[in-house]
Amino acid sequence: MATMKLCSGRILGDYEVPYVIAEVNSSHNGNVEIAKKMIDAAVEAGCNCVKFQSWSAESLYSASYYKANPISKRIVSKFSLSSEDLKGLAEYCINKGIDFSSTPYSREEVDFLLDECKAPFVKVASMDLNNYNFLRYIAKKKAPIVLSTGMSTIEEVRNAVHVIEEVGNNQICLLHCISIYPPELNTIHLHNILGLREEFPQYPIGFSDHSHGVEMAVAATALGVALIEKHLTLDRTKIGMDNQMATEPDEMKQMVYCCLNTQIAMGNRERVVREAELEQIKKMRRSVIVTRDLPAGHILTIEDLDAKRPGTGITADKIDELVGKTLLINKEADTLLETNEYK
Repeated sequence: MATMKLCSGRILGDYEVPYVIAEVNSSHNGNVEIAKKMIDAAVEAGCNCVKFQSWSAESLYSASYYKANPISKRIVSKFSLSSEDLKGLAEYCINKGIDFSSTPYSREEVDFLLDECKAPFVKVASMDLNNYNFLRYIAKKKAPIVLSTGMSTIEEVRNAVHVIEEVGNNQICLLHCISIYPPELNTIHLHNILGLREEFPQYPIGFSDHSHGVEMAVAATALGVALIEKHLTLDRTKIGMDNQMATEPDEMKQMVYCCLNTQIAMGNRERVVREAELEQIKKMRRSVIVTRDLPAGHILTIEDLDAKRPGTGITADKIDELVGKTLLINKEADTLLETNEYK
C-alpha cells in the first residue's frame, strides 16, 4: 500500500481513513475574521486540514495581463491574504488542532509556507504541473508534495513526477482532479483514480473534488483514496471566486461523516464470517428433513430428503452423502434428520 508521511508525522495511505482538506481558496474574501470562522467550521465538520491560497497580485498574473485587464489587479489584491495574515491563520489552526497549509505560486511563498508557517505539506495547483523549475524548487525543500493533476495528460503527470523524483523527493500524493468548477458528472471519471494508482503504485492517490454534493467524495473513498480536497464556504450564495461551487459547513460535515463510514464499511478483501453471522446460521440456514413418513430400515433416496429451517441440524450440503443410508428409527414427514437416526 502506497503511503506518504507529512511533516507533522501523519501517514497518508491508500485505503486508509482519508485525510480531508477543506479548501478555503478565496471564499474568505480577504477577511481574516471570516477565514477564522471557516477554520472553526472545518474543525466542526471533522476535517483534518484547512488549505488557503498564498497568491498575491504579483505572483498570480503578469504585468502585461493587468495592463490588458486593469480591474483584475484590484480584485486579486482584494481577495488575497498577506503573509502576516497567513502566519496568524497558521497559528490559529494550531490552537484549534487542525493542520494548516496553502498553495504557493512563487518561490518566496514556498519558503514562507514551510519556514514560517510550518505547513505539513505543499499543495501544487494543477496549473503548475508543467512548471518544472517551480516543481524542482519545491521538491528540493524535501517537503511532502500534494500534486493536483487537472488539465493534464498522463504523459504530463509522468513528466512532473519524474522532475520531482530527479531531485530526490519521493514524498508525493497525486490528486485526480477535473479543473472545471463544477464539473458535469460525465466529466469526473473517478476511474482515473484507479488509473493513477496503476501508473504510480508507489504513491498514494487522492481526489480534488469540485462537484456539488457529497456523492463523488464518498465514491472516491470507496476507491481507496488517501486524501480528499473539497472547497468550503460559509455561504454559497455570496459572489466570489469559485464560491458558488463550494460546500457549506453542514454539507461538509455530512461528507466527512459519510466518507469515514464508507471507509470503515469497505473492510478488506479477506472473507471472514463474523461471530454474529455464525449465530445467524442457526436461525437462517436450512437443515436436512425427511419429506414423508418413513419406517425404520428404509434406505434413503434423494426424493426422501429436503432442507428447511432452522440451521441446527445436518447441513443442507450433506444431502447427497445421506443417500443410501439406512434409517434406524421411524421418521415422521417434515422433521429434521438427526445424526444418530441412520447408519
